[in-house]
Amino acid sequence: MDMSSIMASQLRSLQSTVQLSVLNNALAMNTAAATDMLKSLSNQSVAAHPHKGASVDVQA
Repeated sequence: MDMSSIMASQLRSLQSTVQLSVLNNALAMNTAAATDMLKSLSNQSVAAHPHKGASVDVQA
């Protein structure tokens, strides 16, 4: 093998490694964001229905 093909092979390997690293970091960030969002949902109070149970309409 000549030097050019060895370097091209190493460059492809490096590009693949960097791409996997970037994807792994993005996945970790999205997972952390989703976890934080789910935790914040449990801290919110339950909103009351806007009109259900607020008044009773009884006509004879």
